[in-house]
Amino acid sequence: MTDNTHTEHPDDDVTERLQAIVTAALEDIKGVDIEVIDVQGLTSITDRMVIASGTSSRHLKALADNVVLKARENGFTALGIEGESDAGWILVDLVDVVVHIMMPDTREFYALEKLWSVGDRDIADG
Repeated sequence: MTDNTHTEHPDDDVTERLQAIVTAALEDIKGVDIEVIDVQGLTSITDRMVIASGTSSRHLKALADNVVLKARENGFTALGIEGESDAGWILVDLVDVVVHIMMPDTREFYALEKLWSVGDRDIADG
C-alpha cells in the first residue's frame, strides 16, 4: 500500500523555476515589496501568485514587459496580460504563476496578500 499523505504536484519543479524567473525579472527592474503566495490547493487557476508594486505607470509597464520577456527567454509563454498601467494594476498570467503588478495604493486597497495567505502558506518574500 502506498503512503499518500504527501503527494507532490508533478510540475513543482517547473513552478519553482518559473517563480524564480518571475521574481528575478521583477528585481531586475526594481520591483517593490515582492511577495510570493502559494495558492496550490486553494484554487485551480494557478499554483503561485507573485505580487509586486511599482512606483509609476511607466514602472508597472516596464515590470510587466520584463516578466514576459524573461519568461519567454526561458521557454514560458504568457497566457495573457490584463490591465492598463494607467489603472494601477497589470496582471500577467503565466499559468502556473500569476503575477500582479500594482501601484501601492491599489495594492493596499485590494489586499491580495491578506485574501490569499492562509496561515503559514506564504512561502517567500520574493
